[in-house]
Amino acid sequence: MKLGYALMPLSALLLGACMSQPDYRQTRAELATVASVDLDRYVGKWHEIARYPNWFERGCVTAMAEYAQLPDGKISVKNSCTKENGDIDVAEGKARVVDGSNGAKLKVKFAPSWVPFAEGDYWVLHLEPDYSAVLVGAPSGKYLWILARDPEPPKATLDRILKKAEELGFETEPLVYAGNPA
Repeated sequence: MKLGYALMPLSALLLGACMSQPDYRQTRAELATVASVDLDRYVGKWHEIARYPNWFERGCVTAMAEYAQLPDGKISVKNSCTKENGDIDVAEGKARVVDGSNGAKLKVKFAPSWVPFAEGDYWVLHLEPDYSAVLVGAPSGKYLWILARDPEPPKATLDRILKKAEELGFETEPLVYAGNPA
């Protein structure tokens, strides 16, 4: 399974522990994920459609994530961010499935392997049945991403995902959409 640019935010969760990141979730109720994720179907390229503002994606106008299954059962993550001037930043990491989560909860790490505390939450909160779009976030309410296989998913899909985010207590107004650097 590939967890591209969306996992970059998770590394930011780790690195962001040192920096202030707003909490955009209006409730502390337990955060529900999808029942399971078929990682073989999930891997591949994802376009970032929207995200909460965060320091590690500052200035990105477009972002992509690529995930791939590794022989040890982990997932390689390659996040790329294109800046307004055309420069591309790339972050590479690894993700592991949280035991008992059926692939719906991952821990992502962009820091060196010797840094033990540098994992971030990557929870699949909504997944279209055809694996065309996904809502990924962190239970802290500080990180949320909408990813899609197509850089311009249908409006009905985006509306469905935004509604799910709101049902889970996430604010949707702070979302930054692709093409708008923040």
